[in-house]
Amino acid sequence: MRLVESMKKLKLHGFNNLTKTLSFNIYDICYAKTVAERRAYIEYIDEEYNAERLTDILTEVTCIIGANILNIARQDYDPQGASVTLLVSEELDVSDLQNTETPGPLPEIMVAHLDKSHITVHTYPESHPENGISTFRADIDVSTCGRISPLKALNFLIHSFDSDMVTMDYRVRGFTRDVDGTKHFIDHGINSIQNFIAQDTKERYEMIDVNVYQENIFHTKMMLKEMQLPDYLFASAIEDFSDEELALIHRHLKREMLEIFYGRNLSNMPD
Repeated sequence: MRLVESMKKLKLHGFNNLTKTLSFNIYDICYAKTVAERRAYIEYIDEEYNAERLTDILTEVTCIIGANILNIARQDYDPQGASVTLLVSEELDVSDLQNTETPGPLPEIMVAHLDKSHITVHTYPESHPENGISTFRADIDVSTCGRISPLKALNFLIHSFDSDMVTMDYRVRGFTRDVDGTKHFIDHGINSIQNFIAQDTKERYEMIDVNVYQENIFHTKMMLKEMQLPDYLFASAIEDFSDEELALIHRHLKREMLEIFYGRNLSNMPD
């Protein structure tokens, strides 16, 4: 019998005290030829993902997981970046709670439930002063206390950002106790974050897992399989560059993606 099925039959002693946290990092990379273009890229990202837009995204996340917003704190920073924090509480009706190891809803379908949570997002746009590579990173944390897993919001978050790479960490901490006094350190079945990701996304990305099952720690990294160079040229066109320049730009972009994906500098990769 699956764990999630057996948990439905358990009678807990008091509140479900398990804490489930999804840390979700997305990266968008581009090439900006001049200092002015790099500055324009940062300004574009700051406008595209300002505090108001990020608040809208996180508000949709609360709809997906069935939460009520208690408080919103948000800030646009100078010279760039933004942060938003939402404190939310559960809806009253959790009768049709679904916590199975399947992909969550996409933006047009937002039905699920939550116990207690806070949701945060921080953005980090930056650019390289020499090789023209500019990178935007958004860090999102969805932390819940209770029955539902924040993984149900994963598909919506992936589709809300134009992501070249995505890094996800999911961890279940603490324990909850049933009426017989037995501790339960997880209340749903999971063997990979990938099982919560829609098929169309799986087809577009390379994925690797690093999981520590005995500690209820799950880690998945994604990187786009195909890189179409015109999509990465900010304020420029293919015709603006020679073949040699395009080859160099491609190497710079690929190196940036690989270093972020593997989490280390690739000193043996040619520039």
